[in-house]
Amino acid sequence: MSSGDRSSALTELARLGFSDLGTVDALLDELEAAIDVPRHDLIAAAGGAADPDAALAGMVRVARRSAAPVRDVLGTERGSRVVWALLGASDGFADFYLRHPDELLHLRDAGERLPTPEELTSELLGAVGAVEGFASGGTEAEWVALRVRYRRLLAAIAGYDLLHADPVGAVKDVAARLADAAGAALEASLAVARTRISTGGAVGGLFPREQVAATRLAIIGMGKSGARELNYVSDVDVIFVGGADEDTIDDSRAIDIATRLAVQTMRGISSVEIEPPLWEVDANLRPEGKQGALVRTLDSHLSYYDRWAKSWEFQALLKARPLAGDPELGEQYVSAVQPKIWTSAARENFVDSVQRMRERVTEHIPPDEVAYQLKLGPGGIRDIEFTVQLLQLVHGLTDDRIRQRGTLDAIEVLVAGGYIGRPEAGVFAHDYRALRVLEHRMQLRALRRTHLMPATPEGLRILARASGLADGGQKLWELWEAIKREVRDIHVRLFYRPLLSAVASLPEEGRSLSTEQAHDRLAAIGFRNPAGALRHIGALTSGLSRKATIQRHLMPVMIQWFAEGADPDYGLLAFRRISERLGDSPWFLRMLRDSSAAAQSLTRVLAGSRFIGELMEWIPEASAWLDDEEQLHPRRGVLLQDEARAIQQRHSGVEDAVRAVRSIRRREILRTAMGGLLDVQSIEEVAGSLTTITEVSIQATLRAVRRELVPPDAGDFDFAIIAMGRFGGRELGFGSDADILYVYRAPDMDPDRGQRLALDIVAELRRRSEDFRLPLDLDADLRPEGRNGPLARSLEAYAEYYRRWSMSWEAQALLRARGFAGSVNLIRDFTALADAVRYPATVDPHGIREIKRIKARVENERLPQGIDRARHLKLGPGTLSDVEWLVQLLQLEHGARIPGLRTTSTMGALHAAEAAGLLSPVAAERLGEAWRLASRLRSANTLWSGQTSDVLPTDRQQLDGIARILGYPPRSASEIEERYFATTRRARRIFEKLFYG
Repeated sequence: MSSGDRSSALTELARLGFSDLGTVDALLDELEAAIDVPRHDLIAAAGGAADPDAALAGMVRVARRSAAPVRDVLGTERGSRVVWALLGASDGFADFYLRHPDELLHLRDAGERLPTPEELTSELLGAVGAVEGFASGGTEAEWVALRVRYRRLLAAIAGYDLLHADPVGAVKDVAARLADAAGAALEASLAVARTRISTGGAVGGLFPREQVAATRLAIIGMGKSGARELNYVSDVDVIFVGGADEDTIDDSRAIDIATRLAVQTMRGISSVEIEPPLWEVDANLRPEGKQGALVRTLDSHLSYYDRWAKSWEFQALLKARPLAGDPELGEQYVSAVQPKIWTSAARENFVDSVQRMRERVTEHIPPDEVAYQLKLGPGGIRDIEFTVQLLQLVHGLTDDRIRQRGTLDAIEVLVAGGYIGRPEAGVFAHDYRALRVLEHRMQLRALRRTHLMPATPEGLRILARASGLADGGQKLWELWEAIKREVRDIHVRLFYRPLLSAVASLPEEGRSLSTEQAHDRLAAIGFRNPAGALRHIGALTSGLSRKATIQRHLMPVMIQWFAEGADPDYGLLAFRRISERLGDSPWFLRMLRDSSAAAQSLTRVLAGSRFIGELMEWIPEASAWLDDEEQLHPRRGVLLQDEARAIQQRHSGVEDAVRAVRSIRRREILRTAMGGLLDVQSIEEVAGSLTTITEVSIQATLRAVRRELVPPDAGDFDFAIIAMGRFGGRELGFGSDADILYVYRAPDMDPDRGQRLALDIVAELRRRSEDFRLPLDLDADLRPEGRNGPLARSLEAYAEYYRRWSMSWEAQALLRARGFAGSVNLIRDFTALADAVRYPATVDPHGIREIKRIKARVENERLPQGIDRARHLKLGPGTLSDVEWLVQLLQLEHGARIPGLRTTSTMGALHAAEAAGLLSPVAAERLGEAWRLASRLRSANTLWSGQTSDVLPTDRQQLDGIARILGYPPRSASEIEERYFATTRRARRIFEKLFYG
């Protein structure tokens, strides 16, 4: 061969994937000479080998011992493809063919299809000459024949696997056939065992043949063999169940014989013989593990499971399947343990124990192996299997459709049943298949049990070629890392989903709502209208839609949560309405299923607040906030302002603009209500948030109205809105009015025209602010002269009025005046005017007496007729007005000299009065407690009923609902009432002493 031809030949070898070109060239020369096949024909299929160097080396070793089989298999196109693929993926098979060169001949037609389960059993029983359950001689030679025949069949399965165009798609069928082969091997080994222990056998046994024949032994496949998901080289987990044909032999004798059979069967597979073991037969999942009897009767097994079994043992039994031996006894065993498996999740702390067991597996991985552990490490095969099994065990309590043995089958039914989302299921299924392909290729390499990814670039390169999953070792490692991240993320979200514990802990009678006792159960747990509740449940769960399916699974748990609320009937009704509004929204269904915290919070807010429920009917997408606590915190005013301005820029018409502003207000008040009820927002945050939302809404509406009404020739016309009362103090509650004053300045305009323009703005502002769903009352009754005075005044008119006519109560009202909307300059000037009135340098004693007189008059005359004065949260003794009037009196008397008192906040002024020594710490604490409690009760009353009221209700259910909003346990109506009366009594005594004294 010329140097040019040699260089070209070496280039071709490199293109086919060979590495050590010099050695390969020499080996090809040797093989070509030994089998008389041209080099070109020899390497035609080499490109299909994961490691063509190893494949060639294996062929040469076999040819040196026996050239004819190598020549015959390479002489066919199919045989050549299979042998290159098989030996290129497996040094273990190269060693097998070195021991048994003639076995190569069976590769000539291999790989076209998988052998059927019947063919596997027939072949392996034929290898030991089995007839009617007994092998021909019971010798070690039969074990050797069994192992050789098994590996012949294994090579056929591997050939199909390696040559398949889609190994990821084929892995389920391959794994199933490997499990079938294992079962057939155990059946054949059992046949040898029967002969070996029988008297008259080739090796001389201990038991009469008729007694052996009468002994029943079922081999139960566990783990991957039971699930038909076996690897190429994996421990085969089994449990042995023994019994007897009672007409021939008793149980005691039968168990003795069955134990000998089990030991010999395991030896036939796993003992060291001339032909290496196939795999380890592991019986340690039996009752009591290694310390327990190897074989038990069915009754003994069941007795153990009833009395002593741990949670993990039921998890293991999930995959139990008759694998070999007596099929009838095997089926009896599986049928008997099924009810125990599918009720095991109801055991105390079951979910926690399974989660902890998974964590212990991870903790015991050597640190230097964690990054390479394909099976046990984070993001590996076990994460998928444990997640799927836990979901099955928990939900299998009530849904027999998900009682599948196989992982991939289970994923399919879990997604069909709505227990996991399609995206998560798709990722899990694909990644599980991909991980299993990698596992298979790694085990084929040396025909040894391993789950560690290669640590060398060369090892990764070969694995990448063998699996077909990536182009090169580095890309394969990147793929492996990506799969780990995907799997771990889904595993953590699903495996530690709190809803699992909630479902598992349901009482048995609460797992189904379709029983005749459903009506009585609903009444027993707190529903006042069980018939109505059943109608709502039926509407939510009937049908075949995915939505109905998911809600059928969730409803038992959610009904429990609704029942824990103050008004479960309304909560369920509101949930139905929201669910109907959202339709089949994937995010809503996913949230309910995947986030028990969000689902439970939803039941809590709906069963605890009609105010929230009614708003959520209009804004059902707000449910999504419950899945992210950050979404329940108040939004900053600047963000709301920016949003409102952006809306107004998009809408040229005033009606469209203010409609959008109303939507913002509803949305943000709903956010605040949900955050407050769920304790995400404090009472101070709620008040501040409600104030900010009201400010932004009025500001945005004012901008829209001004744009429509103020003409271009208005000159320097200024308009501003001053917050008063609780609004001015930034202390709004749910249902509070917005007390305001309107002020304008029109230096370049005729006074009458300026007044008309200001009143037009006020009228339009009030009209545009109307919201029938969530009323916003702009109350201007605190203006000069009250309801008899003009709605808007110029700054000069305010100044003139306060100079000449101002009453003491008007100065008192100005203590909470705070400009917030309109002209900044005008607000500044009005504030300066107000300061001069509300913080006078000298106090008029007559004015102070007048304030006290008015307060007494208010207490006697302002209360609605027929209302119990002590229950009025605003005007009652020791409530809001007492605290506010006392604080305001101190502000009027001392505000000029004590800067801290110059605040619109009641609590801020109260703290300042305490700091200045005007109030004792005890007095300040008791007054503050009364004010906060009355404020919270007022808001809670609105949240509970959906209606504004200043009266503490007498109805015990309403009181209990209000108490629940304030964080009290169920049935706290009397407790909250007693606290209210005690707190207000103490505050009233202090008020009377300091205000009137």
